[in-house]
Amino acid sequence: MSGVRRGQSDDVDAASEGSGAKHRAEDDDDDVGDVAVRDTDDVCEFRRVRVWCVANGPFQMTVSITGATGFIGSKLVHRLYEDNHNIRVLTRSKSKAESIFPVKDFPGIVIAEEPEWKDCIQGSTGVVNLAGLPISTRWSPEIKKEIKQSRIRVTSKVVDLINNSPSNTRPRVLVSATAVGYYGTSETQVFDEQSPSGKDYLAEVCREWEGAALGVDKDVRLALIRIGVVLGKDGGALAKMIPIFMMFAGGPLGSGKQWFSWIHVDDLVNMLYEALLNTSYKGVINGTAPNPVRLAEMCEHLGSVMGRPSWLPVPDLALKAVLGEGATVVLEGQRVVPVRAKELGFSYKYPYVKEALKAILAQKVVA
Repeated sequence: MSGVRRGQSDDVDAASEGSGAKHRAEDDDDDVGDVAVRDTDDVCEFRRVRVWCVANGPFQMTVSITGATGFIGSKLVHRLYEDNHNIRVLTRSKSKAESIFPVKDFPGIVIAEEPEWKDCIQGSTGVVNLAGLPISTRWSPEIKKEIKQSRIRVTSKVVDLINNSPSNTRPRVLVSATAVGYYGTSETQVFDEQSPSGKDYLAEVCREWEGAALGVDKDVRLALIRIGVVLGKDGGALAKMIPIFMMFAGGPLGSGKQWFSWIHVDDLVNMLYEALLNTSYKGVINGTAPNPVRLAEMCEHLGSVMGRPSWLPVPDLALKAVLGEGATVVLEGQRVVPVRAKELGFSYKYPYVKEALKAILAQKVVA
């Protein structure tokens, strides 16, 4: 047998809400489950079947992704594409997704708006759900409502489509994002995956978000990744923090005593990737680095890496002027440790924040 070649199915891309904009896209690749096996003497045959093992070649997945046009999702698409997996981007804005993943650079990627999500999810090996309006933005009553509803609506839709798929084309794994906001905030407590939920707004959002994902069929492996503050130069909270930091001579944000549970975006992408492949990844897994820091220490490292002093605190009012109530994400925090990731043997490229910041600030911003 000379190998397995991907067949081209009715490659539709599905649109969804992504993690970096109000309208987000998730990645969808060629076909899910339609394969052609070429033997030296046999004719090619295309059938909708599940193929989990490939002779003489690496395992090849078909992954449907919501939130694929966002900060995290777009990097996951690149990683999967580089490894020759099939990607289906589920999006609410096909034009936006096509501008981020142009066909000349990403031939074979499927981009599908909502009416086509069903066809994408059926036959996918796995689904990654990252959709949701970003929280590192200025909150208003309308934005707070959208922060919650965007996550619950898309997660519920994805779960329904998975559950209603025929058993022979149903995805085997759902990797669904949630956040460390689940735990609430504290300057003294340490939170792991067994810790109870908090009582504030973000904890409420996370509980309902996770509750929607927990409705998935019990035959589907579910990995809930509770994501911390994701560090990267071209998105997330750090991209908003750096200009404020520069204005105020690199001092701590707020009191500086609040905990900062972070993860480098590359490590998070690797964790999501591993969760698709590794059947041991199930249940709640904290998507954070193993060494959380107080925000004052993080800012000290950031000032050092940027070659700026770190002495003038950034006042709460400055952050609130930019982020409104959303400044809570930075001004209050929680000390979260990734117990499950350690148990699973996950290898961090950036376990310490100073090395993570050095790597990020050495990068050119991706347009």
